[in-house]
Amino acid sequence: MEYVYAALLIHSSGKDVSEEGIKTILDAAGITPDDVRIKALVSALEGVDVDSVLSQASTVSAPVVSAAAPAAEAAPVVEDMVEENKEEEEAEESGMEGLGALFG
Repeated sequence: MEYVYAALLIHSSGKDVSEEGIKTILDAAGITPDDVRIKALVSALEGVDVDSVLSQASTVSAPVVSAAAPAAEAAPVVEDMVEENKEEEEAEESGMEGLGALFG
């Protein structure tokens, strides 16, 4: 993650993301840079509009936050099912009382 953070820091400063820039940031943070990972990141970001990706990332996270909404909508359905189950149990109990009176 620190490699991506370094790339984002460079991008936010308005500079082009480069291997040397990432190495410099990682060195400053006390992290030993891995040249292979840096090269892979820089080549993966080549031609990518980082601002566009970041703006899409903020809209993607919004549905995750509202994922609790379906659970809230399901609560009344679950309550209805519990109520129906209670009614069935009560009907069974009253049926057993009737049998007890018949044989009692």
